Amino acid sequence: MKLEHIFLKKIGFVSSRDKVAKSSLEILKKKYDHVSPKKADIVVALGGDGTVLNSLHEYMERSIPIYGMNRGHIGFLMNKYSENFLLQRLNKAIPIKLHPLKIKCYRNQKLVKESLAFNDVSLIRDSRQIAKISIKINNNTKMKELLCDGCLISTPAGSSAYNLSLRGPVIPVDAQLLAITPISPYRPRRWRGALVPNSVKIVFTAHEIKNRPVRAEADFFDVKTISRLEVELDKTKFMNLMFDPGHDLEDRILNEQFVF
Repeated sequence: MKLEHIFLKKIGFVSSRDKVAKSSLEILKKKYDHVSPKKADIVVALGGDGTVLNSLHEYMERSIPIYGMNRGHIGFLMNKYSENFLLQRLNKAIPIKLHPLKIKCYRNQKLVKESLAFNDVSLIRDSRQIAKISIKINNNTKMKELLCDGCLISTPAGSSAYNLSLRGPVIPVDAQLLAITPISPYRPRRWRGALVPNSVKIVFTAHEIKNRPVRAEADFFDVKTISRLEVELDKTKFMNLMFDPGHDLEDRILNEQFVF
């Protein structure tokens, strides 16, 4: 299936629960031929970035390309909304390939959750006590003791979201890197994180979890009382996120670095 001709095939529409998004959904359904999203060749998602993330997960099994139109707030992963010329826009849209993070959460050596995330995953303190975390890269200890509120691992696509608010680095979309960014680090106070190759396996181990409980958070899940978090990029899976020319994800990530 050629992406440049995908608009000639079947289009599916989805939206968030927001009233504006729902209204736009009904307008587009009346204007353009469409099918159920699960039977579509491309999904047009109306809402905010959360709607796109949800669609990436929902339709990953069939690798259906996602084209978002902003009816939410930030819309970093979205295109501008317009009722007009949708087929032409889909015809010209540029695909950006996104690989998800593969995440394994352990509690006392037992695997309790396995999932995927396109943006980021974090280990965060779940009490008033500061978290005590060690970091391994490919089974080599790089940080013996990080005292902090938590620590985050981000993909390039997610690097301009929570990672950026933590003053983490914005990563070009084609860079073969992941960002590790501390959340309110206490010791070592000056450690601002690291950029690592996306081929490595990253392991966060939480210590003294009885007194310093932590939880794992990612795109659409939250797991409490975690003792270890294992993360690596899953290059066997990917989704195509579609953007209008001149406004693709690479351009947006680049521009984000020059916003003050």
